Amino acid sequence: MTGGQIAGLIAAIAFLILVLFIGMFLVKMNKTLGEVNKSVKTMTSDLDVISHQAENIMANANELLEDVNQKVATIDPVFQAAADLGESVSDLNTATRHLTDRVTDTAKQTAKTSLAAKVGKTAFDLYRNHKNKD
Repeated sequence: MTGGQIAGLIAAIAFLILVLFIGMFLVKMNKTLGEVNKSVKTMTSDLDVISHQAENIMANANELLEDVNQKVATIDPVFQAAADLGESVSDLNTATRHLTDRVTDTAKQTAKTSLAAKVGKTAFDLYRNHKNKD
C-alpha cells in the first residue's frame, strides 16, 4: 500500500467514524425530540383539563357571588330595621329622661306646695286658737 492509499483509508475510516457519531447523535436527538413531543402533548392535554376546571371554578365563584349578593339584599332590611329600632330606643330614652325631669320638677313643686299648706294650716290654727282665747 502506498502512502496515498493509507491516507485515503485513514480518511475513509475517520469519515466512517464521523458518520457513525453523527448517526448516533441523530438517533439520540430523535429520541429526545420524541420525548419532548410526548411532553408537549401531555402538557397540552393537562392544560386543557386545567383550563376547563378553571372555567368551572370561575362559574361557581360567579354563582356564589350572586347568591351572596341576593342574601345580603335579603338581610339588608333586617339591618335597617335594627338601626330604626336603635333610633326608636334612643328616642324613647330621651322622652323618658324628659318625663322623669318633669315628674321630678312636679314632685318638688308638690313638696313646696305641701310645705306651704302645712305652714298655712299651722298659722291658721294658731290664729284660730289665738282668736278663741281672746
